[in-house]
Amino acid sequence: MKEDVDIERTTIILHSGEMDKLYSALIIGNGALAMGMEAYIYFTFWGLERLKKGGLEKGQLSRMHMLGLGKRMIQQRMDQANVRSLRGLLEDFKELGGHIMACDMTMEIMGIEPEDLERELIDEYCAVGTYIEAARDSTVTLFI
Repeated sequence: MKEDVDIERTTIILHSGEMDKLYSALIIGNGALAMGMEAYIYFTFWGLERLKKGGLEKGQLSRMHMLGLGKRMIQQRMDQANVRSLRGLLEDFKELGGHIMACDMTMEIMGIEPEDLERELIDEYCAVGTYIEAARDSTVTLFI
């Protein structure tokens, strides 16, 4: 973690694996980075499932998923509005200097091994103490 106290930081816990919530976390994270802030996303529980190989696009909508129809409708509307894909937003987040933390306790509980995850995206496998350290001095902290 950077120790420069003059830089503001946004820290997000991504607990949900639902598509719209993952979009929210990445859009907010990218927005913070674009404004010159540091940004950390701590992926835990179902959020961590999205970092599995091939798992990024698998989450359903939090509401109105209608057996997958709602997700397809929303995806179509997002495509029409030229909204970046989750993969694109995640790549932007990393390119802009965003920091991704994977909860190692969740990995143990859910039987997830490092090789199950897209390891090139993850900066750190860590416990809640590392998240707290990042969040302690954050200007913005969110739970999604």
